[in-house]
This record gives sequence, C-alpha cells and structure tokens, in this order.
Amino acid sequence: MYKLQIQDDPDNPASWHDVLGADGAPLTFGDEGAARQRLEELYPVQVKAERFDAGPKVTRVLNIIKDDDDWPKKK
Repeated sequence: MYKLQIQDDPDNPASWHDVLGADGAPLTFGDEGAARQRLEELYPVQVKAERFDAGPKVTRVLNIIKDDDDWPKKK
C-alpha cells in the first residue's frame, strides 16, 4: 500500500502532509506505479522539476508497511 505526500515549505521538514482525496482521507494505492502516476497528475510541475534537479524535493510516495507481528503485545 502506498500514499502520497507533499511538502508545503521545503525549509521546514515538519511541513510534509498526506495528499487527501475528495472524501478527506489520504489517497492510497495498491501499486507504486499507480501512486507515482497520480502524483504526477496532481503535481506535474513539482514532479518534473524534481526529475531535473531544479529545486528541492517536495513530493514523495511512501510505502505503508503493515505490522504483522503485533509487537509489542497490546493489552
């Protein structure tokens, strides 16, 4: 599972936030390629600028890792 994030202020590492859908929930994708395609559709200028190192990186695709072992044990 993958989600999209964008950074509002490249000088502030805390300004990353999820890209939300119309329902207000983070956009998620089962395929990394689909996530990257959607990111480019939503933020074409930023993605293209990052490809050519024309400015700071302000978009990213994150892999959401499922916790299978349930550690530490919840009470």
